[in-house]
Amino acid sequence: MANKVKYNLKNVYYAVATTGGYSTPVAMSGAVNLTLSPSGDDYTFYADGIPYYEYHTNNGYEGTLELAIVPEDFRKDILGEVVTNGKVFELDDVQITNFALGFQVDGNEKGTFYWFYNCSASRPDVTGQTKEESIEVSTETLNFKNAPETRFQINGKNPVKLKSADASTTTAGAWFAAVITS
Repeated sequence: MANKVKYNLKNVYYAVATTGGYSTPVAMSGAVNLTLSPSGDDYTFYADGIPYYEYHTNNGYEGTLELAIVPEDFRKDILGEVVTNGKVFELDDVQITNFALGFQVDGNEKGTFYWFYNCSASRPDVTGQTKEESIEVSTETLNFKNAPETRFQINGKNPVKLKSADASTTTAGAWFAAVITS
């Protein structure tokens, strides 16, 4: 049976892009919220008073991933931060590394699993606030986007994302063991 609702973001992973695919996925704990919006264009050409020709481009997705704290491994592997003498440095000439982003969203029947390919992220904001009568937890947000993958193809086309099917019996352990490319 198909899910009627979805909730509870969990099991967030990233995998560094390599020449031939992706590295072994690394867990990112502390996921709070994920918002992804499609990026692309829709175009309709009118002739004879009707829509004569239409085309749609899929440029991937853009969005945010809110975490309790962006893990230090992600900061090193993807954002290029350097750890020296127990200190974490952000350098001026860093090259952001592309990655795949995987995650799970629960549903009333079963979880739905995703892989988004060819992602890039920007550095999170640095924030802080004073303690008042109660403690307000601060989170960190990564802005990221993905684009069609060019390291492999599915049916002769460049994939953007992968989602488990409604009837899938996939488990988190199997889905996140490696980035799925076929």
